[in-house]
Amino acid sequence: MRRRHLFEFNDSPWAPVALRETVIESLSRTLQWGRILEGLVAPFGEFVEEAGVEEVLDLCSGAGGPAAVLVREMGRAGKRPPRFLLTDLQPRPELWSKLRDEHPEAIDFVAEPLDATRIPEAIGKGRARVIVNALHHFGPELARAILFGACEGAPGVFVAEGFERHPSGFLPFAVAGFPALLVNPILSPGRRVQKAMLTWLSPIAAAVSAWDGIVSTLRVYTESELREMVAPLGDAFVWRYGTYRFRVGGLGYYFYGVRSR
Repeated sequence: MRRRHLFEFNDSPWAPVALRETVIESLSRTLQWGRILEGLVAPFGEFVEEAGVEEVLDLCSGAGGPAAVLVREMGRAGKRPPRFLLTDLQPRPELWSKLRDEHPEAIDFVAEPLDATRIPEAIGKGRARVIVNALHHFGPELARAILFGACEGAPGVFVAEGFERHPSGFLPFAVAGFPALLVNPILSPGRRVQKAMLTWLSPIAAAVSAWDGIVSTLRVYTESELREMVAPLGDAFVWRYGTYRFRVGGLGYYFYGVRSR
């Protein structure tokens, strides 16, 4: 299918904050409850080993859900996770500090805004880069700039999404996503009354979550598009593409590059 960069409420500044937070928080809980990233443990572990790093710079971290879930899944699998340093152009230290408290050995964060296209050497040095469930939010030019910025001085770059490009790819998320959405007003750290009204007293939260989920599947990049983006880097990195499965028939992809020796 041709990529379509339709709008998502989640990344639209004009959407109410409570609504955007509902989508982000519910998705983070969906990743955990649905064990969506369980299948990433093996390829991500291989990436960390091949890159030869103990720390990774997590770009476009959002609420920090993917990093926290990967840490938990690697722990369940008996693997030692690398230390994640969460960053974002719009940082959320109030949420990230709770994740750091839960996983002090594996999660830390940068409280200041960080532009993924211009990573300061002091922050990026010696750390591989990770972009999970985020690259689809950006159009081709910005996505390419983010990949180039991530590669600058990095031992490796790891990109992953929870689906390939097909609108049905979001359906497996609904099994855990619907319960996660329903309980979010109770478990949310703030704006609970507003979120309860959006979730329990109207169909708004459910409709917005479904829209954003379907649009996300239309935005993700294919293997050929990703390889075309990094082609100007030549043989500086060795790139690999693969897919991973999760429960209820879900299929996601990973794409990573390790700097050539």
